[in-house]
Amino acid sequence: MADKTVTIEQIASPSRRPADQRATLIGLGLNKMRKQSTLKDTPEVRGMINKLPHLVRVVAEK
Repeated sequence: MADKTVTIEQIASPSRRPADQRATLIGLGLNKMRKQSTLKDTPEVRGMINKLPHLVRVVAEK
């Protein structure tokens, strides 16, 4: 059975946001607008995505 993955895209700039939100974006592998990152679908990654609903969007789930 293959691991489930989730692809996310950064849709907003982290400027004028708290430092912890910027650090969370970097932890997700994002640092530029429209950049996409594919990660394993784990509870930790989901928590990071849920922390930044105004900065990222889920593009695809497999």
